[in-house]
Amino acid sequence: MIADAPGISTGTLERIKLYAARNERRLAVTFFIAGFLFDILTLGRIDAGLTIGQQAVYLALVTVVLVQMLLSEQRPAPDLAAASRLKRWYFEYRNPAIHFLLGALLSAYTLFFFKSSSLLVSFGFMGVLVALLVANESARFKALGLPFKFALLGLCYLAFFAYVVPVIVGQTGLAVFLLSMAAGCVPLAALALSIAKERKRKILVPLGCVLILFLGFYLFRLIPPVPLSIRFMGVYHGVERTDAGYKLSHERPAWRIWHKGDQWFSAQPGDKVHVYFRIFSPSRFSDQVMMGWYRYEGGAKGRAWVLQDTIPIKILGGREDGFRGYGVKGNYQPGQWKVHVETTDGREIGRIYFSVEAVPIALGLEARSFIAQFD
Repeated sequence: MIADAPGISTGTLERIKLYAARNERRLAVTFFIAGFLFDILTLGRIDAGLTIGQQAVYLALVTVVLVQMLLSEQRPAPDLAAASRLKRWYFEYRNPAIHFLLGALLSAYTLFFFKSSSLLVSFGFMGVLVALLVANESARFKALGLPFKFALLGLCYLAFFAYVVPVIVGQTGLAVFLLSMAAGCVPLAALALSIAKERKRKILVPLGCVLILFLGFYLFRLIPPVPLSIRFMGVYHGVERTDAGYKLSHERPAWRIWHKGDQWFSAQPGDKVHVYFRIFSPSRFSDQVMMGWYRYEGGAKGRAWVLQDTIPIKILGGREDGFRGYGVKGNYQPGQWKVHVETTDGREIGRIYFSVEAVPIALGLEARSFIAQFD
């Protein structure tokens, strides 16, 4: 006879087990959401050793469980009545555990990728992640069984190395991205080579599909440039480096709180447009970003954004609030403008829109009144 747990009767334990058996899908969703919330609360810096180590452990645990399930797929179900308590616990809770770990991993990558680009690009890539998560809970995809779980695991491996390799190398770019994709394929590919031929397809085919998905998104510049992210970006009449930090001069009235500096830029003769930004990059990170200036112009095919200038800016990592830099443009025309900050391989980190309006010099005024803030 099994002894009751302290404060819990045997009947209560049986009712809990019965409820778990009848509500396996609901519990799986609950564990997945729990993993998502747990990761939001505990997620540290993208380059933190604890963050990277935690995700590596999660990946290893999911891999071990899924491979064990794959290898025992054709074997008869074990007799749990005669099995040890640890073995019974493992078979009862391995599926919820997989959902919890995948939820924690995919939520971390969703947050990292979301922070590393403009909303348009981030939502596009994040939409794919969310679609896969929802599909994992649908009956049709559940019928696919282990191959779909290996697809999610492959996605986690590729996303993990997509940011870990740039953190280690200290740069982004095409070569670094391809290196990260190759590193992300190694763990599952090595496992596939060590098992029977008829089971390899359940690992390699899902992994290959996810790899093609990543390469396609990269080709269209939809993979956000992790681990870089824009912390702040604004338009100013002047930017000056002082002992107290960067002095930012603007004319924005206090009530226009949704603007970052002079996004309605009143340009008098001699004024220069300064676009100031802070980019977070990991410690020991040294790379270059490109600042592209675009003006909305009309043409034979209608109105479109036309590139006016590109300014390369060297960035160094390690500062918690981000590397501070700015670009200046003195030769411009009135109209609608935007500035993109991108990696050298054309992936967008952030953007800002602003309008330039030519105004005459105010008569009787010796100088204009600017508001100064420090960053």
